[in-house]
Amino acid sequence: MRLLVIDTATQALSVALLENGAPIGRHHEIVGRGHAEALLPAIAALPDGGRADAIAVDVGPGSFTGVRIGIAAARALALAWQLPLSGYSAPSMIAASAARQHRGDDPIIVTITGGHGELFWQAFTSDGMAATGPIQSTPIPILANQITAPVIYGTGAEALVTARGAGAAQTIYPDAADYPLIAALPPLPSTPLYGRGADAKTMAERATS
Repeated sequence: MRLLVIDTATQALSVALLENGAPIGRHHEIVGRGHAEALLPAIAALPDGGRADAIAVDVGPGSFTGVRIGIAAARALALAWQLPLSGYSAPSMIAASAARQHRGDDPIIVTITGGHGELFWQAFTSDGMAATGPIQSTPIPILANQITAPVIYGTGAEALVTARGAGAAQTIYPDAADYPLIAALPPLPSTPLYGRGADAKTMAERATS
């Protein structure tokens, strides 16, 4: 079985084509805000143009625009190719990746840059497989006084450790090729998981506001 994984929820643009859980093609780079221009060419460059038996997409939270771009592309391809589509969260992917280097029984704290001086964050068990609390969005100064874990993971790790003045930061971006690490988790709907109210509104949302 082939699975196309699309991840544009953070500053990373990451796509992978997996066959029976093993990557046979991938593209991963830090693009900042360039997801819209780079995503479809990255998918097209995968073996067989990324054609698969199913699609999985990162539904956030993270960059509101990035989340929407990834989901829109995944939905369009799933419709065109008549494929099942499922979602997964950015924190779960980062936590599973962090678990490979995490030591001890301390919880894994995942942070994701959220804008407006806030970080999305979520705590996981030390093996990275189970969340121990909900996804939250908290101003960095408040979070710096709230989180005591010695190691912080994710795209917002450096900002939090700097504000806290102590600890170690391990910057990790979601990597589509790591999807097998979370394949056993319950799938999420392919709808945006914002973590808080979206900054940008769609045309339909603006028309009704």
